[in-house]
Amino acid sequence: MKQSKSFLELPHLSSFGVFLVWICLYSSHAQLHPNSMEMQAFETASVLSEIEFATVSDYRGPGNNDTRKNKELPIILWWSTSLFPHFPGDRERIDCANFSCMVTNNRKVQLHKRTKSIIFYGTDFRAYEVPLPRLPHQTWALFHEESPMNNFILSHLPGIRMFNYTATFRRESNYPLTLQWLPSLDYLTNPAAPVHEKNQWRLEGFAPVLYMQSHCDVPSDRDRYVQELMKYIQIDSFGKCLNNKDLPNSRLEDTSTATMEDSEFMNFITRYKFHLAMENGICSDYMTEKLWRPLHVGSVPVYRGSPTVRDWMPNNYSIILIDDFPSPKHLAEYLIFLDQNDDEYLKYLEFKSPGGIKNSILVESLEKREWGVNDMSKPNYLNGFECYVCDQENERMLLERAHKNSPTTVPSPQVHIASHSHMGCPQPTPGFGNVNEITENDSWLSMWPQDYWQSLDQAEGLEAMILKNETDPGRLWNYIQDIVTKTGSHH
Repeated sequence: MKQSKSFLELPHLSSFGVFLVWICLYSSHAQLHPNSMEMQAFETASVLSEIEFATVSDYRGPGNNDTRKNKELPIILWWSTSLFPHFPGDRERIDCANFSCMVTNNRKVQLHKRTKSIIFYGTDFRAYEVPLPRLPHQTWALFHEESPMNNFILSHLPGIRMFNYTATFRRESNYPLTLQWLPSLDYLTNPAAPVHEKNQWRLEGFAPVLYMQSHCDVPSDRDRYVQELMKYIQIDSFGKCLNNKDLPNSRLEDTSTATMEDSEFMNFITRYKFHLAMENGICSDYMTEKLWRPLHVGSVPVYRGSPTVRDWMPNNYSIILIDDFPSPKHLAEYLIFLDQNDDEYLKYLEFKSPGGIKNSILVESLEKREWGVNDMSKPNYLNGFECYVCDQENERMLLERAHKNSPTTVPSPQVHIASHSHMGCPQPTPGFGNVNEITENDSWLSMWPQDYWQSLDQAEGLEAMILKNETDPGRLWNYIQDIVTKTGSHH
């Protein structure tokens, strides 16, 4: 079938270049594993669960001078119906900074000529329901603020470059959500418990280090590291992972209490000098409540997660990075030293003093972001991103019209294609030790490295589908099998 020209086509691109910009379908092998989607105690999967949506139904945007009637506006389709940030109904007019759009979660408009962009939620996306073939007049937008483990296909270049606009935790994305778990600077300067009280709790039997996880066997393999660290320092471990101690009452064991900022739960955490804050996935700028909550209560985070985390910290102390130490034994020795030296320990809490936040990047990023966290005076980032897409699409329509009217003097609109830096998370590696030293029946080894590379198989299969103008997304596995047969092996 002959394919009509698309705004995604660039006249100067080689055949491989056209191949790149026509990638427009993905699924996640991780979604086939129930464990990867498990919601358990002490593991909040997404900050979305904490956003108040009760008041967003009448959100219209900042307003503009767009006088067009609704039937003249471009349509933005939310493909993930469960994430549609408007209620009630399935459609809404939004009046954004520069232009207006109609937004809907009704898939019946997928083929409409006015439907200019489709927004996908990375975690919910399913290969078998992707709109194929990709229509030449539509852009694709990705909203994915969750862990990289939820959809590893986005960590591969063939997976991410099918999108034109992105809102991810990476600062390089079009609409960054990097500080999604940090409400404000005031959140960080919340007073910490006095060190003499923490010393008293130590005398009463509290360990210097807290670990609280019930989501085990995750890509970062954090439990393997903690298990080795336990050989050298006392750690109170609550939850199902490496459990060695019970919480003081049954109320604190409740999942909703443990994952929300319940006052009793937060007061319990603040008794510990150190909090093992380890993300379930490793990726630049992926930082969750596991980091910000210990900073809030004044339990120094012992952190592993984003390799770029220092860029966002209040000052040069604030946290202790696990990867700064050659081994768990060396880390334990340093924590023991701090536990026994109050003056040295208190350096990690100086950011809570007036003027203690020295990081201009952190301050400016919080000041400049247009969305708020549980702040009803600002849009939440779902509404913010759809307005970003709306304004981008209206601009594109104007440029296309101008180019059509004056093709020799007005260039065609620039094509936006997401790059690897918009997600680009690395292959999972063991939390401690060498992968060659892990036994073959190890649960982590049997799941996550394979999941990561199988997602690349899927991405390449999807590329092949698009090149052949495939209309049935259910044939994905046939395409993958063809690729495997030709290459002789999986990745």
